[in-house]
Amino acid sequence: MSDITLTHRLILPVDTNHHGTLYAGSLVRIALESAYATAFRAVGQDANLLLRRVLSIECYKPVPQGSFVEIRGTILHATRAYLVTGLIGVALPGSNGPWMDGLLGFAQVDDDGKASEFPSDLEVGAPSAEWKKLHERMKKLLRIRGRNGGGE
Repeated sequence: MSDITLTHRLILPVDTNHHGTLYAGSLVRIALESAYATAFRAVGQDANLLLRRVLSIECYKPVPQGSFVEIRGTILHATRAYLVTGLIGVALPGSNGPWMDGLLGFAQVDDDGKASEFPSDLEVGAPSAEWKKLHERMKKLLRIRGRNGGGE
């Protein structure tokens, strides 16, 4: 399994909706930032990543303003020029299970925006128990949309 990238965020009033909980748009922004950081760390300084597809984002529990959240990220799948990051929102105080999870796919591109290969040392190991459920969902989504996330 790839290294784990941790993202921490304080949920501020600007991140919330009229119920005082995390607004969906803010959830997507935070998830994208977490996924990008995960992908960049895995690829290294030669990363030139482009978001190709949000395969899945699930929010399971409301996140109140003032919460301090943690998102764990790892690489679950990689081809020569496309990878999928998995995200798990660590359980909030007083609750069980993740508050969110997600799968976001990134393409490696050259300076002209054309697909280019990742460094040869990018490896993805077998998923640990923590990532099995998300890994299974990803495999189903990749079968539906094509191995590279494009549905071609």
